Amino acid sequence: MLAASVLWGTTGTAATFAPAAGPLAIGAVAMGLGGLLQALTAAGPIVRERAALRAQRRVVALGAAAVAVYPLAFYTSMRLAGVAVGTVVSIGSAPLASALAERLIDRHRLTGRWLAGAALGLAGIVLLGLADATRPGAARAGAGPAVLGVALGLAAGAAYALYSWAAHRLIGRGLTSRAAMGAVFGLGGLSLLPVLLATGAPLVASWHAAAVGAYLALVPMFGGYLLFGWALAHVPASTATTLSLLEPAVATVLAVLVVGERLPASGWSGLALIVACLVILTVPAARTRRVWEDRQVSPGTIAG
Repeated sequence: MLAASVLWGTTGTAATFAPAAGPLAIGAVAMGLGGLLQALTAAGPIVRERAALRAQRRVVALGAAAVAVYPLAFYTSMRLAGVAVGTVVSIGSAPLASALAERLIDRHRLTGRWLAGAALGLAGIVLLGLADATRPGAARAGAGPAVLGVALGLAAGAAYALYSWAAHRLIGRGLTSRAAMGAVFGLGGLSLLPVLLATGAPLVASWHAAAVGAYLALVPMFGGYLLFGWALAHVPASTATTLSLLEPAVATVLAVLVVGERLPASGWSGLALIVACLVILTVPAARTRRVWEDRQVSPGTIAG
């Protein structure tokens, strides 16, 4: 999951190399072509497990619809409300939406460990977003577009949570991760093709722009969501979406190192909180207990 988040964190920097492409084109090429590649490479498992997929067709359809909505809402949110606000609202709201879905639909109980990690991660995301919003030269939209951008960011976060929940639900009901992800993302990618045909002209205007589109589809989306599917086979959707808080942290570091942006102290503090969140959620509880117990003095030692 962390490896997937690192790949997703490169999308913003990569998109700067194709400035003529709009947010709909970027979202459609990334998730559209990436989703179709997921389906093509998972054709065998999808065919073998078609009966199980038909039995879960409502979950597949819900996940596919969320896949189609997410990139369009996410990239448009960043364009309207600014990168900072769009990213904070979209990525920051996804873990809460995921946890809500698991609580209401699956009746899962939220653990104190998840709540502590999510609180630290969300605080880090807010600090990171505020640092980006206040840096010199940051883009600012008017009140109307900003409000619409925030609304689209919430829609993106809900969509991310929904397709994460749908894929995890399918895997939990016996489907392999390849069949579940291939079906959900393949149908979602198919729905994005009309948007790509309508808006994607700037991506084929030059070899340079085409290379950016190919990278977005192949590496962060196809490769990243392949890793994402494997992760969902082992952790709940709420944990997976919380771990994806690493994405904006990676994007920020790349903006500093590659694009040349500067990050104030509050931004580095936000990165530190995100790292703390990831440590809490990824270090196994048993290992944490062992480390603590190893530091205690045993009764036998005291007696000796």
